[in-house]
Amino acid sequence: MSATPEKYVDTASSPRFNDYDRMAEGYTTENETSLTNAYYERPAMLELAGNVSGRRILDAGCGSGPLFSELRNRGAIVTGVDASAGMLEQARQRLGPDADLQVADLANPLPFPDEAFDDVIASLVLHYLEDWGPTLAELRRVLKPGGRLLVSVHHPFGITLMQHMAGEKFKYFETCSRTDEWTRGGQTVQMRFWDRPLHAMTEAFTAAGFRISVISEPPFVPEARELFPEELREITGTRFLSFLFFVLEAS
Repeated sequence: MSATPEKYVDTASSPRFNDYDRMAEGYTTENETSLTNAYYERPAMLELAGNVSGRRILDAGCGSGPLFSELRNRGAIVTGVDASAGMLEQARQRLGPDADLQVADLANPLPFPDEAFDDVIASLVLHYLEDWGPTLAELRRVLKPGGRLLVSVHHPFGITLMQHMAGEKFKYFETCSRTDEWTRGGQTVQMRFWDRPLHAMTEAFTAAGFRISVISEPPFVPEARELFPEELREITGTRFLSFLFFVLEAS
């Protein structure tokens, strides 16, 4: 989830992009029960994380804290950061006043010492950033040697297929910005994402000092079939193109 609203302000005449403060409450409500978040992305991320009991985890782009909550319930010691103060306020309502939550922009240096965490989870956040290099370098810095970075991003082929079906021109092999319009809780927000090909992702990971141990295209959870019959009507299996997942190890 989360983006850095300040990073994506164009000129004064342009709309403000990725304004999660404005739609914090509405986004949080939808995220609780949506197919892609509640029945696909979060279960897949938790499955990849495995046994987290006693591990110090940075939830980088924690949003309103649903993943933070699940990790904490499983025994992890969790710190959450997000660029949106509005989303962090939603997280505090969920997690309580003692939760370790901080406003931090993932495009900038993080307020943590070297090797502070066993794991970092970057759930649906990197696709808001044009340049992954500085962010991945910071995430590598705050990880212990052998620590893990778990990442989920928009599936690059899914984006290309969507654009093709819409009759739009696409450039799979380039890193390109894409804008969309979201309405959450009655608030309409202009969103900007940065799409890049798979090879650009893997090259960025290895350049930052990570070893790729898993690339995953996971299934949705079984109960989703009954809860979302229309959305899944044309899908005969248990998978669809939505997000791509990585487990990376800090070398």
